[in-house]
Amino acid sequence: MRSRLPWLLLLLGLALGGCGAVSVDDYAGESPALVPERFFDGNLVAYGMLKNRGGEVTRRFRADIRAYWEDGVGTLEEDFVFDDGETDRRVWTLTPTGPGSYRGTAGDVVGAAELSVAGNAMFLDYVLRVPRGDGTIDVLIDDRMYLIDENTLLNESRLSKFGFRVGELTLVIRRLGETTGW
Repeated sequence: MRSRLPWLLLLLGLALGGCGAVSVDDYAGESPALVPERFFDGNLVAYGMLKNRGGEVTRRFRADIRAYWEDGVGTLEEDFVFDDGETDRRVWTLTPTGPGSYRGTAGDVVGAAELSVAGNAMFLDYVLRVPRGDGTIDVLIDDRMYLIDENTLLNESRLSKFGFRVGELTLVIRRLGETTGW
């Protein structure tokens, strides 16, 4: 019995640790309200950095984003330039599925992303297929976006594989041609 006790305590700790997870609904009363059809409309720019699991910054990038909505469906055309000169493009399609919820698809996303919006926050989870060596790996992305003001969105992402954190992504998205008064 004595040798099982540490394992039981570890399992209990892991189970209880998941009970306090933050939900997008925790931000329902926060403002300014994030309305994807309003924020993701027009030209935007994003600046970001990727950290490895040890916290070291491994890449920096800029993304120019052209966002628009037609017949209630949103499109985000993202063109990335990384600090090593590499370029990439991702085109998201956002389809409303109910109040405060959307389904997102993109060419390098496995399946669909589930997006939830409440107050000033938008959370989305998806699997991203990332090139690695001669092949690819699938990484789970847990995105947390927070509207800071009408023109600034902060995005924090946790990247994991097999349940283990493998990196973090931080970026700021700004609407172009707008001023915040700050």
